[in-house]
Amino acid sequence: MLKLIKLEWKKNNINKYIIRAMILTAVLCLLVLGLVFSDMALDPDTGMLDAPSGYDIVSPFVELLSNMSYICFSGVMLASFIVSAYKNKTMSLMFSYPIKRQKILLAQMLAAWSFSFTALALTKLFLYFCIRIGSRYIQPVFQLDFNLKSVSFYTHLIVSSAVMVSISFIALYIGLKMRSSKATIIASVILIFVTQGNIGEFSLAGNVVMYGILLLSSLVFVLLSLYMAETRDLM
Repeated sequence: MLKLIKLEWKKNNINKYIIRAMILTAVLCLLVLGLVFSDMALDPDTGMLDAPSGYDIVSPFVELLSNMSYICFSGVMLASFIVSAYKNKTMSLMFSYPIKRQKILLAQMLAAWSFSFTALALTKLFLYFCIRIGSRYIQPVFQLDFNLKSVSFYTHLIVSSAVMVSISFIALYIGLKMRSSKATIIASVILIFVTQGNIGEFSLAGNVVMYGILLLSSLVFVLLSLYMAETRDLM
């Protein structure tokens, strides 16, 4: 399986995704630092923090921006690794190997998942680290509610990153059913609004029950995609 995953990385030129992830991390870092250490988030009339309830601390902004970015990033990777492989007929070559289709498809999924998960976890860690370093020299506008020395901090970071990347497999199933890479990416954007958006004070961001339902749904869709691999006609 590891050899198949490495083959997928090589075939899809993983270096370009590494560069894109680094650029995305840099952009997110500039945006987060700008929010945390400048008066961008302050009310110009009162000088007080102008933020919704629960967003007067740092971690919700870090989680929101990084999760939004990597749900879309994961959708793009899945569209490129799998859906496009069907459309470009490269999947027919892969399926000609004496390996079960499910194993090949699972390797493609794991190749995209493992990279996106690692990139998201490292991005979050980098953002938190930069905020902590910056707070030594500049007074932050938001309260710092994280502890880089806490085991629970790293546990939450790993679990939340794994969940958010896994949810993006819902978009993959939609893309395969509609036989469209664009549908995969559009579905990823819709997932961003569902998981991270808000209506007034109401938001599903951080809602454990909803995340559990979406995670279970993504697992079901993965199993359905694998189950149908042997009988699905090439696009």
